[in-house]
Amino acid sequence: MNKPTQIDELAKKLAGFMPNSVQSLQEDIEQNIRSGLESGLRKMNLVGREEFDIQNAVLLRTREKLEALETIVSTLEDKLTKNTEKLENK
Repeated sequence: MNKPTQIDELAKKLAGFMPNSVQSLQEDIEQNIRSGLESGLRKMNLVGREEFDIQNAVLLRTREKLEALETIVSTLEDKLTKNTEKLENK
């Protein structure tokens, strides 16, 4: 069974606010409201939850790699400094 989407629920609620004389056209009104909401949301250039979660995971992995690389660079810098000091002391 398909769950109604949030847009469908919002469209039904908005259509429910129509006066009784207009509610006979409720299905058409719901469809028009749904289309308007979907069009407006598309123009807002929003991302879906799935895409957001994927990008969040990519960002987390990137941060982990960056931290590992920072540790490596720091270690190499320390070694380089120690070697430079040894050469200067000779």
